[in-house]
Amino acid sequence: MHATDPTPRPPEPLAGRRIWFVGIGGAGLSSYAFLARAWGAEVGGWDRVDTPYLALLEGVEVVIAPEPVVPDGWEVVVSTAYADRVSGRPRAEFLSELVSLRRSIVVSGTHGKTTTSGMIAFVLAELGHDPAWLVGGELPQLGGNAGAGEGWLVVEGDESDRTVEVLRPEIAVVTNVELDHHATFASRAEVQALFDGWLAQVPKVVRGWELEAVPLELAMPGDHNRRNAAAALAALELAGIARRDAEPVLARFRGSRRRYELVGEAGGVAVVDDYAHHPSEIAAAIAAAREHTSGRVLVLFQPHLYSRTRHLAHEFGRALSGADAVCVTEIYRAREEPIPGVGGKLVLDALPPGLRAGWAPGVGEGAALVSGWARPGDLVLTLGAGDVERAGALILEALS
Repeated sequence: MHATDPTPRPPEPLAGRRIWFVGIGGAGLSSYAFLARAWGAEVGGWDRVDTPYLALLEGVEVVIAPEPVVPDGWEVVVSTAYADRVSGRPRAEFLSELVSLRRSIVVSGTHGKTTTSGMIAFVLAELGHDPAWLVGGELPQLGGNAGAGEGWLVVEGDESDRTVEVLRPEIAVVTNVELDHHATFASRAEVQALFDGWLAQVPKVVRGWELEAVPLELAMPGDHNRRNAAAALAALELAGIARRDAEPVLARFRGSRRRYELVGEAGGVAVVDDYAHHPSEIAAAIAAAREHTSGRVLVLFQPHLYSRTRHLAHEFGRALSGADAVCVTEIYRAREEPIPGVGGKLVLDALPPGLRAGWAPGVGEGAALVSGWARPGDLVLTLGAGDVERAGALILEALS
């Protein structure tokens, strides 16, 4: 800032604080720590393993150890994953504080919240509005999942653990409403009630299901992304950005990592990775793939969570039926304990008769099977929220 610049620099609202993040390597807490440091706090943290998200925090004290480490003299913010093992402020409470410190836009919903919040942050940045952002996926065009600009704060709000209901932004976006997290909600009506109660506390609101998909040619394929774009444009208008200015910028947004991300091509076969882990998301990813190829669409799907698989196995089967061939792996267990009788084969059994299908116990075996099916002109989709993202490189290597 030049000495003659009349615009005052916002004060550092967290100056003088020492904040220790338990679970700092996760997508959420790593971004909170990044922003807290930018806003004046001294930060540090613990995690079980090193993760790519820690690259955001160069120079920060991070302890990698099997069990949580909490030094004396620090405020403690705890990831949901360790809330039953370490005392401290819940991540939702700390995020609520961050949102309260800046004019904020919070994006939630069952599907599309990472992409929609990324779209908003990208447009604000490209138009010179210098946003801060906390998004649940890496945004290659912006350099990561967090930014510390001095303008609007754009936040992805999570309904999976009800975090979003304590956030009080100026603008709230809900992209859509479905039942996805069966360990938290018993019905879609409960999810709707959560969002209705939250939106009632926010002055400016965008309800994505009330909007038509925008007729724009986007860098990201699929009708679901045209709907995400409609919600992003509506939020940007509420923030004072004219649609005529936002639309051409939005058309250049290439998405976040693992959201219909081209891994590469080999032997005439394109391999695309997507985080889709709910039947609606899977159907949308397959439909987007159909826009990108005249050849066959082959899918490697890794189910995520036992509770989701138990409740949605038949819906997964219907969604996957849009592909030409499907390989299903065992469930990625994540934060849940196994449920007797629930495995990936529930999804395999729900696939329609006549669809080419295969089973693999793990991602490596699934990659080998799908690469054996592929021929020039095909498009391979690797789908799921677990570690299936590593399959793309294995498939490309097998096809080379």
